[in-house]
Amino acid sequence: MGNYYLDIETTGLDEVTSKITTIQYVELERGTGRQLGEVTILKEWELGEKEMLRKFIEDSPISSKYNFGFIPVGYNLGFEHKFLLEKSAKYDLFPISILSRPCMDLHGIGILMNKGEFKGSGLDQLTGKSHSGSPVVHWYDVKKYDEIINYIKNETTEFVKWFMWLHKEMPELRKVWEKELK
Repeated sequence: MGNYYLDIETTGLDEVTSKITTIQYVELERGTGRQLGEVTILKEWELGEKEMLRKFIEDSPISSKYNFGFIPVGYNLGFEHKFLLEKSAKYDLFPISILSRPCMDLHGIGILMNKGEFKGSGLDQLTGKSHSGSPVVHWYDVKKYDEIINYIKNETTEFVKWFMWLHKEMPELRKVWEKELK
């Protein structure tokens, strides 16, 4: 089984008219959530969108027949799902379907940590992530690719730190809950 942090950056919110500018992923240790190795960042500005998707399909275990070989872990994976599925179909590639396989979307946990409120539950508001992804579109337009890479690295670091914390704290919360059931 392979747990992989997975995220993308895009030029907008519409999966048909916007394009994917980066796909980033890194394997996470089962049981601890620790990052195993460096994050892979596939860049549209180097490969083109179609080749970036092809490289993701070929180089990661996403296309494995064993669904547990690549378990996406992320925040609001429905966004990645709709883009990756739409774009892989557009280019007649292996269908990248995130939500039809085992996955861990931590968005619901973030909402619960925010007292059930969606507003204020962004990853940038729950972790040490420097800011939301809103400047990424502008950076892409003006070719400030280093800014995008720095943002991705910061986001990955902060996500992994939070994921590791959840691995440590959630079993203890379960024990508290089990005592409540008695």
